Formats: sequence, structure tokens, C-alpha cells
Amino acid sequence: MSNTIPPGATGTAALAAAIARLRAAGVDDPARDARRLLAHALGISAGRLTLVLPDPLTDEAADRFAAALALRCRRKPVSQITGQRMFYGRSFRVTEDVLDPRPETETLIELALREPFSRVLDLGTGSGCILLTLLAERPEATGLGVDLSDAACAVAADNAARLALETRARITRSDWFGAVDGRFDLIVANPPYIAAEEMPGLAPEVRDWEPHIALSDGADGLGAYRIIAAQAPDHLAPGGRLLVEIGPTQGAAVSALFLAAGLENIAVHADLDGRARIVSGRVSLKQG
Repeated sequence: MSNTIPPGATGTAALAAAIARLRAAGVDDPARDARRLLAHALGISAGRLTLVLPDPLTDEAADRFAAALALRCRRKPVSQITGQRMFYGRSFRVTEDVLDPRPETETLIELALREPFSRVLDLGTGSGCILLTLLAERPEATGLGVDLSDAACAVAADNAARLALETRARITRSDWFGAVDGRFDLIVANPPYIAAEEMPGLAPEVRDWEPHIALSDGADGLGAYRIIAAQAPDHLAPGGRLLVEIGPTQGAAVSALFLAAGLENIAVHADLDGRARIVSGRVSLKQG
């Protein structure tokens, strides 16, 4: 199938051809992705796409759409092609340097918002979607996001500015707690939890395009949790909470690490698909 959009093609014809091409490339939801990419090429929201489909594409829009389709056929994630992803109702800039914010991570947001907090720490902040969403939802709170990657820190800082949160969100390069001072009411993390042996089986969009340092510890997938559980109590205010995202089979192992670290009220929470997704715990009110 041609890599270009036929000259003078309408949006409808271009979309139909794109769906067929993406389906042949093994993309899971070709219609959804084709619509998102066409809207991106046209510089409009996906919600307006239906209104302009009968119109012929300009040469510039056709070229942009063809380029985007070529990348998607190589299984580059749509968010990296468009440069943005919606998360908890807000748009976040996304690059190859950060994980693509995923809907299941919104479970962590919901749990965090169940109780008040004034100071939050986000370990391995990536795009900043967790930290910045929490601060946007709690206008009185401030927070710190840390990441080992300078490039990820730059993306998070940019997202903070885009959301007008730069005065309440500080982004710092740190190897977990290495550059972290003080105590927090809430510590959150979506650390690398995929075991090395599981990496080859990941979808190409994840395995080939997302930063491996944010996906896997190169070992059993529990390395980050060992560090976080052991050191979090020293950085939590009395009664403070720790919430971490996990892989669906890691609930028992991560809960055991929390217990060994002296955390209380440990629980495993499921996402909307019923899979174990978050482990929570807190330090005693007598902590510190």
C-alpha cells in the first residue's frame, strides 16, 4: 500500500485508507488511531474531525498525515507522534524520554485524593503526570518530582509550566531519595516494575519506544520497591501515606516489603479492570 495520501483525497478517503494500512501493520485499534493522527495532521481536535472529513486535504496536511502513519506503522505510540496524551482530563506533553501516561495510573490518583495532603513527593516523575495532576486537584498543595533522567525532568518541568503549576511543583534530578530532603504527607511512585525476562513479550509500542530505564530494573522487577519501601518512612510525616503502582502479580511481594519496612494499614487496590494495581501503606502517627 502506498505510503502517501492520494492528491486531492478527501478526509474520508484518507481516513479509510489509513485504517486499512494500520490494520495491516497489526495496530490494535486502527480506526481510533487513524482518527487521532488525522486530527493531529489537520491541527484540530479529534472531536471536530467529522465536520471536516468531506473536505479535500491540503498537500501539507496530507504530507503530515502520511508521515504520522509511517511512524505508527513502525508501532511508534500515537502519543509520541502527536506529542501529547490526555491524563485525568489534562493534556501532557510526551516524548520518547518518558513513559506514556496510562489510564490505569489514574487509579493511583483516585486513591491519593481520598485523603488530604499538603506536600507530595513523586518518585520517578517522568512526564510529571502524577505529581502535576495531584497538585492541580489540590490547589493548596506543593510537591517535588524527582527522576534520574535529565530529559524526563525537562519534560516534567515543561508540563508544570504548561499547566501553570511551576510555582508549586519543583522538579529535581535524583536517584530515588538521593537528593530529597524533608518529609511529605504523601509519597507516590510508578517505578519500573517489569522483570527483565518479561521485556521481550511487551507490545512493540512499549518495548521499542519507551525508555527501558522507566520500564524495568533489569532484574526481578522489585528492585525499585525495595529501595522505596526501605527509605520512604524516613521521608514521611507522621501518618503519611505511600502509594505505588505495581504489576498485576506483585501485590503480595510489594506488600511484604511495606510490612518489613514498618508500614501500617497495607492494602492492595485493583484498577477498573479488576487487576491489582496499587499498594498503599502509611507510617504510624508516632513516626518521627
